[in-house]
Amino acid sequence: MNKSFWAIMVIMLGVASIFFITFFQTITNTDEHNSQLLKEVTEAAMWEALDYSAYRKSGEIRINREKFVENFLRRYAESANKSRKYTIEFYDISEVPPKVSVKVTSFSGSSNATAALNGQTSDDGFDISNKLDAILEVPY
Repeated sequence: MNKSFWAIMVIMLGVASIFFITFFQTITNTDEHNSQLLKEVTEAAMWEALDYSAYRKSGEIRINREKFVENFLRRYAESANKSRKYTIEFYDISEVPPKVSVKVTSFSGSSNATAALNGQTSDDGFDISNKLDAILEVPY
C-alpha cells in the first residue's frame, strides 16, 4: 500500500513537470520568434523604405515614413504566428538619419488579448513585449 502511494506521487510529479516544461518552452520559443522576427522585419522594411530620389539629388540618406510603416506591417503579418494577437506600436520614426523605435506585444489568451486591446487588464494568459531601436547603417 505504501509503495503504491509513492508510485502515484512519482507519476503526478512527472505529469506536473512535463506541464511546466511545456509551458515555459512555449513562452521561450514565442519570445525568441518575436524578437528575431522584429529584428529582421525592421531591417528589411528600412531598406525598402530608403528614398533613392533624395539620395540622388542631395546625397542624403533618408527613409520614407509611410512606406516603412506599410512594409513593416505587411512583412510582420506575413510571418507572425496566426494563433496569437499582436499590438504594434511605433514610438519614433526619424527620416534623417534613418532611425525607428518599434514595440511589439503578443497576447496568448483570447480574453486577455481582447481585454488588453480595450485598455483593461486580465490575469488569464500572458503577454510578451519586445522593443527595438534601429538605425540604418549604409556603407559608403
